[in-house]
Amino acid sequence: MIPPSRRTRRLAFLAIPAITLLLGACTHNVATDTSMPADGTALLQRMHDRYAGRWYETLTFVQKTTQYPPNAPPRISTWYESVLGDRLRIDMGNPSAGNGVLYTADSAYIFRDGKLLRARAEGNIFLPLISSVYLRPMSVTLAQLAPYHFDLSRIRSDTWEGRPTFVVGAKDASDLESPQFWVDAQRLVVTRFLAPLIPNGKAKAQDIRLENYVPVANGWLETRVRMLDGDQPLQTEEYTDWHANVKFPAGFFDPAHWSDGPHWAASIAK
Repeated sequence: MIPPSRRTRRLAFLAIPAITLLLGACTHNVATDTSMPADGTALLQRMHDRYAGRWYETLTFVQKTTQYPPNAPPRISTWYESVLGDRLRIDMGNPSAGNGVLYTADSAYIFRDGKLLRARAEGNIFLPLISSVYLRPMSVTLAQLAPYHFDLSRIRSDTWEGRPTFVVGAKDASDLESPQFWVDAQRLVVTRFLAPLIPNGKAKAQDIRLENYVPVANGWLETRVRMLDGDQPLQTEEYTDWHANVKFPAGFFDPAHWSDGPHWAASIAK
């Protein structure tokens, strides 16, 4: 496999978890406080408190990835993704080829042919927003979010896809440039965020949309993610065959043991 371009590598970390669908979980029927939080930190705390001790810790899923390179046809590939808390492993193509990336909230380890190609001090913005906030102490989540420069003192109400929403980080309703994240006021899940994801020299915020949520494992799952640069699509992700609360082999998320042990996708990978 030819190593992904820097642009592709940055998009790779946008892969999002999916979890075993368990309809009827009690969490989804509990009344939610939809009053305006004092600030973004208070909102993150509310998100944490709502699901602490119940949110899924691990998952696996298959992702159909459609990338839209400039002046070229869309590229479609299959990625096999695994999550353990705030670690994300992406096997790009058949895991037996050994190509992929392992992300933490602050680092990325790139693999080719089963060997570590390089490591970078670049984390995955999704991990604090859709995993750590529910699983880790608030101090951890705030530290993981700090590099993205969300102004947590700014918060306002809005509506997104017909649902009441809190917006953190924007100056006002017309501001789509400042780093910001949008949270469904009832479900307390992130449905959109804008932040610079591509090193294009302009620090321009890309528009990331988490869509088609379904209730799963005492939490929620976004089953589609769309990434836009202005009105231009960058990448679309669609999830299938998700499983929650799975057990992984020892070392599965350790960069030193990338190719060790069995892989859960060995029997289904293309």
